Amino acid sequence: MTDRLALTGIEVFAHHGVFAFEKRDGQRFVVDLVLGVDTAPAAAGDDLKDAVDYGKVVADVVEAVTSEPVDLIETLAQRVADVVLRDPRVEWVETTLHKPDAPIDATFADVALTITRSRT
Repeated sequence: MTDRLALTGIEVFAHHGVFAFEKRDGQRFVVDLVLGVDTAPAAAGDDLKDAVDYGKVVADVVEAVTSEPVDLIETLAQRVADVVLRDPRVEWVETTLHKPDAPIDATFADVALTITRSRT
């Protein structure tokens, strides 16, 4: 059985986008994650070594988002998923990347891309 660990609202300021001003000035990105993990070993032993360290996951995601700029949120979402799947306890990850300040000439609430990736 796979349990679900959710980490939501990870806010990061970064420099991604197809326009030069996006890379120059930067903007806010928000990441939501749902990780497929078996939490039974951690629950049984009550030991962090048996659990996914979500503090480390968040730090790794922030580092991934603030690293080398890319044009597309599709590329950035894949980068985030790859980082999360480095932990062998994570069977799959659903990554939602929000770009609420995207340069769109209309009133809108959010642009969000959700991808699901697994180790298989």
